[in-house]
Amino acid sequence: MNAMVLSRPADVNTSPLQARDVPVPQPGPGEVLVRLTVCGICRTDLHVIEGELARPKLPLIPGHQAVGVISRVGPGVTGRTAGERVGIAWLQGTCGRCEFCTSGRENLCPGARFTGYQRDGGYAEYAVVPALFAYPIPPVFADEEAAPLLCAGIIGYRALRLSGIQPGQRLGLYGFGASAHIAIQIARHRGCDIYVCSLKPEHQALARELGARWVGGASDPPPVPLHGSIIFAPAGELVPPALRALERGGTLALAGIHMSPIPALDYDREVFGERVIRSVTANTRQDGLDLLREAAAIPIRPRTKQFPLAEANRALQALKAGSIRGAGVLTIP
Repeated sequence: MNAMVLSRPADVNTSPLQARDVPVPQPGPGEVLVRLTVCGICRTDLHVIEGELARPKLPLIPGHQAVGVISRVGPGVTGRTAGERVGIAWLQGTCGRCEFCTSGRENLCPGARFTGYQRDGGYAEYAVVPALFAYPIPPVFADEEAAPLLCAGIIGYRALRLSGIQPGQRLGLYGFGASAHIAIQIARHRGCDIYVCSLKPEHQALARELGARWVGGASDPPPVPLHGSIIFAPAGELVPPALRALERGGTLALAGIHMSPIPALDYDREVFGERVIRSVTANTRQDGLDLLREAAAIPIRPRTKQFPLAEANRALQALKAGSIRGAGVLTIP
């Protein structure tokens, strides 16, 4: 099968992914083989490919927002059939026994395994995934619309939960890429007023198009205190101004898997008043199921820019440059 393969971490501007013909993976017990049609690109892919996330499986097929059709089921699989359209997300396995797995917090499992990091992912014609971690895709979404929901959507959804934002309140979004452009649609549907801080003019324009009440620069102070905020940009320097912009008792959710160092905080200006900082760590399967159900009911419409699989390096370079309006998606012939 055709696949884009990483042999060693390197700057994406050096085009480190190589097109290769590799064997089609075989589903083991409890797994399904999926014939892929699309795979979203994600900032986490950049962190893996450029070595900011340590010790990836090598060689590696990246990608963890893949959509396709089950072509074969492995031994012992029930509840999944050939021909079913499914999605593959970042979380691909947990131990099922630790205190986190048994308390509804499987995203914190120390033995968790991740797609496109510790197991080959979706920059290929086929991928294998445990049947329990394959998400049924609602029919309202085309494949290219569904792909960014599987990470950008799920993480934005979990970040909304952890921010504590309630319907009708004021929500801040820092950075306006793939995840934020989905989160704003959910929050707007819940009646929230959205205040967006973003560096790129094209991202600012998309935020206005999607209903933001106010749009400013990357660290500009919003005109009113915010009840909750989410930082999607991997920029630790945004944490102090985002905390200053919070109402007392507000929560700042950090949605990135990797972030540059956070500067020293001034207790009186940025923390006092029971302001809370929470990180967002992966997702549970329930997060994914809940997101797909609510997104389909709205329905939200992810904005995508498509690239052929063979141009994965160019797509990632565009992602790093911030030139993609919405979400980038690789199409797989």
